[in-house]
Amino acid sequence: MARATRQSSFLHKLSRHTAHNAVAVDLGTANTLIYTAEGGIVLDQPSVVCFDRGTSRRKGSDAGVAAVGVEAKALLGRAPQNLETVKPLSHGVIANFDAAEHMMRRFVAMARPRRMLARRSAFTVCVPGDATRVERRAIREAAFASGAASVNLIDESLASALGAGLPVASATGSMVVDIGGGTTEVGVIALGSVACGGSIRVGGDQFDRAIIEHVRNLYGVILGEQTAEHLKTTIGSALRGEPIERLRATGRSLEDGLPRTVEITSEDIADALALPLRQVIAVVRQVFESAPPELVTDIADSGIVLTGGGALLGRLDQCFAAELGVPVRVAEAPLTCAVRGAGAAAAGAVVADQPAFCAYD
Repeated sequence: MARATRQSSFLHKLSRHTAHNAVAVDLGTANTLIYTAEGGIVLDQPSVVCFDRGTSRRKGSDAGVAAVGVEAKALLGRAPQNLETVKPLSHGVIANFDAAEHMMRRFVAMARPRRMLARRSAFTVCVPGDATRVERRAIREAAFASGAASVNLIDESLASALGAGLPVASATGSMVVDIGGGTTEVGVIALGSVACGGSIRVGGDQFDRAIIEHVRNLYGVILGEQTAEHLKTTIGSALRGEPIERLRATGRSLEDGLPRTVEITSEDIADALALPLRQVIAVVRQVFESAPPELVTDIADSGIVLTGGGALLGRLDQCFAAELGVPVRVAEAPLTCAVRGAGAAAAGAVVADQPAFCAYD
């Protein structure tokens, strides 16, 4: 649903901390990234944590944590009974605070050998635009628990626009569509803030589930989540048409419960993703409807920029351009736009005579 965004300036608050002590965190549903000005991306791991059921979890301790990140993701759907695998975030916000706290603490520890995280730092964390006050507080508390000296929150759309190199401080309007693991954020950026925006809790995870459901209905085979994700990233396409790519996938047969291998095409993926993509496009249309006409004119000239992991879906820019009638392009390195933009804002990317960047606080 389209919304107008009320935000407060945090530029002066960030300026109290030296640029070299600033850390940006993109705590995403699918992946968590940590960025520093000197080290760049110092951590990029799946947002998954695995616990040993037989070990008690103590607050402020990593006791009971069997694995995090890549190692924990490899256990999804495969973990033995003594292990519990958890994805602490849902739709870009914390769904399991205890698991999120343990995961963040371990991630910061993994990055800490880097010189930039050798001491307590000021964290700037990306948050969805529609995150509630309670959800934002949970993110702040998890960041403090992981060792942050101070925590500031920045709108995901604003961070993504900055990381994509858009002229966010200009009076000229820019539109960014950030497709994450659990949420898609749409923002019209001008004068250093989100002039208007919208959000829908549809992202890469929902794309995977749509593929699983489509293959189940079409071939009578139930795929695992990681298999569906592999299909999406390997042959996924937002549009039907040539060239058609094919990939064999193995799942469980609905008929007899035995393993069964089927050949999936890029057109199958396009059919599966048609509904969630229509939902995303509908939110973009709503944001256009609520945006001031002058900013809409700017966007008609400059086009829409796609960021986030979902932007890597094949022919997605063509799909959006055909539906919306404006130029669409995928940002360079879309997966890391948000964390790089948050890092740039935390390091004082705006000079004193420019409009202040804004963030949720």
